[in-house]
Amino acid sequence: MKRIAIQGVPGSYHDIAAHKYFKNEEIELICCNTFEEVFQTLKKDSNVIGLVAIENTIAGSLLHNYELLRESGTTIIGEHKLRISHSIMCMPEDDWSSLTEVNSHPVALAQCRDFLQHHPELKVVETDDTAGSARNIKEKNLKGHAAICSKYAAELYGMKILQEGIETNKHNFTRFLVICDPWLSDELKDRTKINKANIVFSLPHSEGSLSQVLSIFSFYKINLTKIQSLPIIGREWEYLFYVDVMFNDYLRYKQAIDAVTPLTKALKILGEYAEGESTI
Repeated sequence: MKRIAIQGVPGSYHDIAAHKYFKNEEIELICCNTFEEVFQTLKKDSNVIGLVAIENTIAGSLLHNYELLRESGTTIIGEHKLRISHSIMCMPEDDWSSLTEVNSHPVALAQCRDFLQHHPELKVVETDDTAGSARNIKEKNLKGHAAICSKYAAELYGMKILQEGIETNKHNFTRFLVICDPWLSDELKDRTKINKANIVFSLPHSEGSLSQVLSIFSFYKINLTKIQSLPIIGREWEYLFYVDVMFNDYLRYKQAIDAVTPLTKALKILGEYAEGESTI
């Protein structure tokens, strides 16, 4: 059985993504309150696998998770892209006429802004977790309260779904990274299917330094699917560049890495893995 550390409670989108990625496998969830706690759990037990959100197609990147990943010493072994569909749910005896308040994580609330504007009678209250809101309402028997989260959470906590698919944008996906201690990586991924990598590096503060690196990737036909810059604390106007690349030829990818390394500072490969599936 695989033990998977996630941020959130059962019924959360991290829970759903973990079961989608490890489909047909028996897993045990280790539910953590924060992303920091997820990485601490992996540090304490090198047999634990982690699953963390890294970006959303609407809300953007989870910048702090990039830093946690770089500093942790873990490696990325896979990814999963999950379609995020929100539902509004309440206690079984409640209905639209009795609701006064809706609870959820601020990102989920923002993603359902249009829906909430059509229900001005509901007081909007931010919480730490989507599924945690449903669990809290159920455990405390909070009449008149509704939660916005996955419909799976409603099934799990015995809530009544009032409406599904209330998110404003139906093309709402979150990308999750699967991480582990480097010693575990070889037995958890198929090296023959590797076609994607995440790298991080800094650059000399000189003219054209980034364009030189990008030109080399282009020469080796390496596709940059994402580039994210973050300031280096304490070093004014210097940045770390987190780059996702895809390739068809692993040897050419390694040649490209060898070619750009002398032009960069502290280049680090955060993981090499197969591009993940997208699921509903």
